[in-house]
Amino acid sequence: MSKSLNRVKGALEEAGVATRVLEMAEGTRTAEEAARAVGCALDQIAKSIIFGADRTGDAVLFVTAGGNKVDAAKASALAGEPLGKADAGLIRAQTGFAIGGVAPVGHLTRVRAWFDPRLLEFDLVWAAAGTPRHVFAISPEVLLRLSGATKADFTD
Repeated sequence: MSKSLNRVKGALEEAGVATRVLEMAEGTRTAEEAARAVGCALDQIAKSIIFGADRTGDAVLFVTAGGNKVDAAKASALAGEPLGKADAGLIRAQTGFAIGGVAPVGHLTRVRAWFDPRLLEFDLVWAAAGTPRHVFAISPEVLLRLSGATKADFTD
């Protein structure tokens, strides 16, 4: 089993969250693929979008509904510094995940994070579990708490 997947499972178990991690044969690299695979609405997919902070070099996480796009200006304002595209090396080094499987929990290091209020409109959302083929279902309120994110408006 992948180290990334084990970290996510461990973070969920440590927090007392009872959920099953599902492996999807079709893959879940994109929100559209994930929604199709689990049979839910696109906005029930909790996407983990990572930016690189220009000044600090840190990875910055935005957990957003599957159909929403992060507005770069709003995101930069929340972070208090310009944000740019994070490369695969930065994402892997700071979160421990590969692009396409970044989970909102179980990171190698603590990352600053913000949470899309749209996700709170659902009873259940689905998130990546550390690989491009694994997902888990969770209450959005619990996900907000576990991710350490701050609820904010950062979408288009």
